[in-house]
Amino acid sequence: MASEGRGRLSSIDTLPEEAQEDIAWAMGELNRRQRTQAEILSDLNGRLADKNLPLISRSAFNRRSMRVANAARRIAEGRALFEGIAPQFTPERVDESNIVIGELIKMLIAELLDDGAEALTPKNSMEMARAYLATIQGQKLSAERRTKLVEQFKKEAGEQIAKVGK
Repeated sequence: MASEGRGRLSSIDTLPEEAQEDIAWAMGELNRRQRTQAEILSDLNGRLADKNLPLISRSAFNRRSMRVANAARRIAEGRALFEGIAPQFTPERVDESNIVIGELIKMLIAELLDDGAEALTPKNSMEMARAYLATIQGQKLSAERRTKLVEQFKKEAGEQIAKVGK
């Protein structure tokens, strides 16, 4: 069974508020990837010492820098993935996807109601109602957006035709 909560706080997490600016500076330096981790830690500890705050150990800073590096890598991978598939997200395709996903969610809610009516709690009912409402709202926004795009296209096409006609 997974434990709940955030777990044990690191020495970096327990630093007082006045150290947060220095911690943010160090994380920014790590993300820039222009200096070594040891150099950044040395400067960070110098900044903390100037404020008479506890210093950060090499191991605690290494653990934090590894988490920062992993997060940066996941963000970069996500960005690269999105850049690869972004051209596929034309307004028409997004609208079609929204409709399909919305209908799928509605179908799942209906199946849950049919199959598990005895296990339905007020909280589950509320969550399903919210999901259904969000689906309907998403489909409505998608349809409105598509209508605006079509109107904009017609307007621009009309202007271009008028220019060519002159």
